[in-house]
This record gives sequence, structure tokens and C-alpha cells, in this order.
Amino acid sequence: MYVGRFVVVAPGIGGYRVSSRSFPNRRVRDRGGTLTVGPTADAPETDNPYVSYNCARAVETPTEEPLAVLGNGSHVDPVAEKLERGYPARDALASALLALDYEKDDYDTPRVAGVVGAESATIGTVRRDALLVEAVEEPTVVATYETDSPEPYDLTATDAEPVATELLGADLEHPVCAAGATVDADGVSLAFDNGGD
Repeated sequence: MYVGRFVVVAPGIGGYRVSSRSFPNRRVRDRGGTLTVGPTADAPETDNPYVSYNCARAVETPTEEPLAVLGNGSHVDPVAEKLERGYPARDALASALLALDYEKDDYDTPRVAGVVGAESATIGTVRRDALLVEAVEEPTVVATYETDSPEPYDLTATDAEPVATELLGADLEHPVCAAGATVDADGVSLAFDNGGD
């Protein structure tokens, strides 16, 4: 089954996977507390604005609460910025997703995102027909296709790097790369898996 890009979050843990039929030549890179999806050196040139973006960011709220933001596009940054200004996770997700809306490509691709705290998690998506944001207590997934509403996900990994590896290895079509995040009282850990690169 092809579900496209997807986010999985639960309290203390989360992940994001790129699955792509059109742009497989992409990798995650660490840019000092931010994980960025972008094309490889040998990728065909494209003017598609949805190919490169920050997919995971570590943030700290005004009350010094560490949080991780994960998502499939340029909305990750405004979600993070709102959290840093003290917005609750629900409001940060809802306002950023509503403002940027679904992607205006040939597929009306939904935007998906999640916010992970040490004791909390919130997941959201904006599709052509809906804006959904939910607080969750167990691992929950939302994807750009097929699974475009939040539903339970069987996540077994407990650390950032194994989460990325588990998501990349999930039995879903066209895996490209993945990111993982864990959050505890000491802060946020981010990791990625580019499939052996």
C-alpha cells in the first residue's frame, strides 16, 4: 500500500517517513537541531516547492518545556515558532496547518504534522476537506494518502534512531528516508535513517 509521507507520534516519541514515487532521490540531513529533507546530489533538478523542507525540529517553550515537531513540509517551521512563543500544541498545529492549507499540487496532498512532549503528543492534518488535530496517548499515525485521518499505529521502538529505522522498514511502498525523535525531561533527541547511505 502507498500512503506517501506519514507522521507517528506518542508521548515521548515520534517519527516521520518520506515515501515517494515521484522524488525518491532525497535524504535527511542534520542541521544542528533541525532535520531537513532535501534532494541528493544526483537528483534530477526540479522547481517543485514541496521536495525540500525541515521535517523535524527541537524546540523549547517559554516555560522551558522541550518539544519535537515533525511534519511533511514548510508548516514545520511555523508550528515550531508558535510553540516557542507559548502556543499550546493544539493551537500551534491548527493555526499553522490552516494558514498553509493542503499542498497545491496535482494530488491536493495533505499536510501532516505532530508535536511530541515528554508526557504529551498531538497530531494533525489538513486535507482538502478537513482540518483534524487530536491529542493522543498511544502511537498514532496520519499519512498523506489512504491513512489521512489519525489512527493507531504499532510502534515498538523507544529511541530516536530505532524509530527512524522502524518507520523506514515498515511494510509500505516506496520508502525513501525517515526521522525519529524522543523527548524527555532532559530535552529532545533527533535521529534519521537514509537506508544505509
